Amino acid sequence: MVHPGPIQKLAIGETMKSFRYLALLLAVPFAAQACMAQDAAGCTDSPLISRFPGSVLTACNDKADDAFKFDNLGPKKESKTIEGELHHNDYTYPKTASKAQVIRNINTALRVAGYTFDYDSGAYGDFTVHKGKTWIAEVVNTDYTYHQTIVVETALTQDVVADAAALSNGLNGSGHAVVNGILFDTGKAEVKAESAPALAEVAKLLKQDPTLKLYVVGDTDNVGSFAANVDLSRRRALAVAQALTTQYGIAADRLAAYGDGPTAPIASNDTEDGRALNRRVEVVKQ
Repeated sequence: MVHPGPIQKLAIGETMKSFRYLALLLAVPFAAQACMAQDAAGCTDSPLISRFPGSVLTACNDKADDAFKFDNLGPKKESKTIEGELHHNDYTYPKTASKAQVIRNINTALRVAGYTFDYDSGAYGDFTVHKGKTWIAEVVNTDYTYHQTIVVETALTQDVVADAAALSNGLNGSGHAVVNGILFDTGKAEVKAESAPALAEVAKLLKQDPTLKLYVVGDTDNVGSFAANVDLSRRRALAVAQALTTQYGIAADRLAAYGDGPTAPIASNDTEDGRALNRRVEVVKQ
């Protein structure tokens, strides 16, 4: 019997190693190879809800101050635009999972976490929930993708206000103009401090034309009783006129305050977005 020499032993050993390496590659299951997919650069899961196991985060969009419209909310199927910190994630889920399985898992997780369901399409795969000031919309598709939008409602920051030139154009063109940026807390008539830039523009308008006199008109949506809304709108108009006289030196006889309540809407009161537009202060040329 001929025994292999040292060189032959080395060749046989290397051949066996190659076979073992090839066998190892062939043994890697396709599912494991799929898990090697990388999340999109800079994207992370929300701490509020984990991803469906095995999913890959393919895209994201994060904004410190943005808005998102949630549709079909409540028994009236209303739309509501929420402003605040926005996070949107796109996922692909494993092809070994069914759409129904993904829907059930995410749906159950949100219910267990105490979220209120404002919309649930069932097997279709769309649902919207909220808890406190946090709103979440999930959309699960049959193409092994699902989308998650989270908005954490924050206090409104009024970065843009109507300037004196725009107000003047409105008064000369139609006889009235909406004063964007005058803010009140819900149900209250105290002018918020954040209203200062808008008030300053109204004062600038009046000082540029010493002959100009204005009606300051408060308007509301139609939520609540008619009498209460008329009273609230009147008190808000009075508060604005008083601020212009006491803080900006405008003569009181150049301003007259009125409250229209819900009688002069500029949008439908059937949606939250419309009601938000109807809650406003206008100036009208006397």
